[in-house]
Amino acid sequence: MGTPTHALLAVVGYGCLGLELWAIVDCVVRPTAGFVAAGKLTKPAWLAITIIAAFVTYLFGVLGFGIAGVIAAIVYLVDVRPAVREVQGGGNRW
Repeated sequence: MGTPTHALLAVVGYGCLGLELWAIVDCVVRPTAGFVAAGKLTKPAWLAITIIAAFVTYLFGVLGFGIAGVIAAIVYLVDVRPAVREVQGGGNRW
């Protein structure tokens, strides 16, 4: 059995992977034109960034290189997603 620290790190790791998978799914469902209209990188670029981020976090965990993947997903969810939603006319709806 692992120590409580290992368990906590596993929970945080799975949470970060979930965050990155949310970013991937959201990127897939957004229209390509919305990214360009919002003045962000293209949809394929953000899709590649989020997929690579999840892969790196899966391989290395949230420590070290994995933290870069988590940061990439957070940047997408906090900056790109709202901008693309606003261009789509999404506002605050769920």
